[in-house]
Amino acid sequence: MKSARPLQVGITGGIGSGKSLVCRLFACLEVPVYEADERAKWLTEHDPPLREAISTLLGAEAYTAEGRYHRPYVAARVFGNAELLKSLNALIHPRVHADYAAWVARQAEVPYVVKEAALMNKAGHHNTLDFVVVVQAPAELRLQRIRQRDPHRDDAQIRAIMAQQLPDAERLALADFVLTNDDSLPLIPQVLRLHEYFLKTV
Repeated sequence: MKSARPLQVGITGGIGSGKSLVCRLFACLEVPVYEADERAKWLTEHDPPLREAISTLLGAEAYTAEGRYHRPYVAARVFGNAELLKSLNALIHPRVHADYAAWVARQAEVPYVVKEAALMNKAGHHNTLDFVVVVQAPAELRLQRIRQRDPHRDDAQIRAIMAQQLPDAERLALADFVLTNDDSLPLIPQVLRLHEYFLKTV
């Protein structure tokens, strides 16, 4: 008997691991993909109650004269201020959660959906995910990929970003499945195997 909602699969991984590439592969298989980090950026600019709350928290300078989210200003305000960052996240995360829930409700006719996010809990732990897939790649390879993708960033900046993210061991502890994206093991067959598994699980 078909579930009342689609199976929900989370995909996460460190910067440069290739989680976005994996999501594009699922999209090629006609699986709906929700990009949580991109939607968060969209909501900060297009959701009026959220804009108002952020402006109240950080000041009118949180948005430019053109109404765009002023990321450099916001980053400077929250850098090194854990409490302010926590307060900002407490505004954004519930809106993203509600946006995702509404999006899932519109996908009732598909077998499963994918949610891409840099930060993720284990499946079923304060979320509605059925499985979590972790995309894994060696740190040096990830650094090389980011360097090629973002030439304006130097190695020190890239390593600083990587250091702020979850350690590999902690991220792997969240995983129901691991996809290896180290340029030696073909990625497409791994994704196809998972796709077949999720279709059978529904």
